[in-house]
Amino acid sequence: MHFVEKEPSQKRIDFDSKLKSNKILRVPGAYNPLTAKLIEEIGYDAVYVSGGVMANDLGFPDIGLTTLQDVSTRSYLISRVTNLPTIVDIDTGFKSCKETIETFEEFGLTGVHLEDQIERKRCGHLDNKELVSTEAMVSKIKECVAAKKDQNFKIIARSDAKSVEGIDKMIDRCKAYIDAGAEIIFPEALHDEKDFEKVRKELSCYLLANMTEFGKSKLFNYKELENLGYNIVIYPVTTQRLAMKNVEDGLRDIYANGHQNNIIDKMQTRKRLYELVEYEKYNSLDEKIYNFSTEGHE
Repeated sequence: MHFVEKEPSQKRIDFDSKLKSNKILRVPGAYNPLTAKLIEEIGYDAVYVSGGVMANDLGFPDIGLTTLQDVSTRSYLISRVTNLPTIVDIDTGFKSCKETIETFEEFGLTGVHLEDQIERKRCGHLDNKELVSTEAMVSKIKECVAAKKDQNFKIIARSDAKSVEGIDKMIDRCKAYIDAGAEIIFPEALHDEKDFEKVRKELSCYLLANMTEFGKSKLFNYKELENLGYNIVIYPVTTQRLAMKNVEDGLRDIYANGHQNNIIDKMQTRKRLYELVEYEKYNSLDEKIYNFSTEGHE
């Protein structure tokens, strides 16, 4: 129905191949399916679904209030409209790591990342986080690995330990996570070149860098991260922040002035929207019903 050519298994193969290319993968966050289509059209390597974004979109803070159903359903809706691989944030595993992995794999996702905070977690760039033990996290990772059916489905281990225990203990944790079966490590809230270099030197696995705005990490150009030896860079909340700032500004303008005329140039046009949702392709389904043309629409 969505004219997506690639099956989930092929998306996973693609992601695995891209990781082996030694080129950093650029992965923006999608807060809805339409954004995922835009990410693919522009030419990015994959789509990311942030747990924080999912919580915020539901009107919640990112403190572990979302459920497996909340995140898996939205992730499925996002991933099904794109040929790109989709990676999802599963927070601390949603009660049962086995059920969580089975659900996301069945829904066609390419991989997930699991973090080592307690269940009532915090955003990774806030202070006063609490961690589970290394042994507890290792047990969760092993449960995730055992639950997956497709060998190309990726289990990513995120560690929030730097700000709690220091970078050396975080690295020790990450080594244990790799031994447990995590193929990719996500060291959260690193600060600067020194931190990123140290983690790369100490860990022999794929590494994910988080370039979230307004956080603890210096915002690097993706080429700088590639030179530092990182394999994936995510921009988790960027698209939601861009959208919400523009929505807020527009609503305030309409409230103040009583019309939209001042902000028309800030809006996506009807024609551009119809191009993005591939309106005309649906003509092929039944021309008696779907007989639309974007011509004449601005």
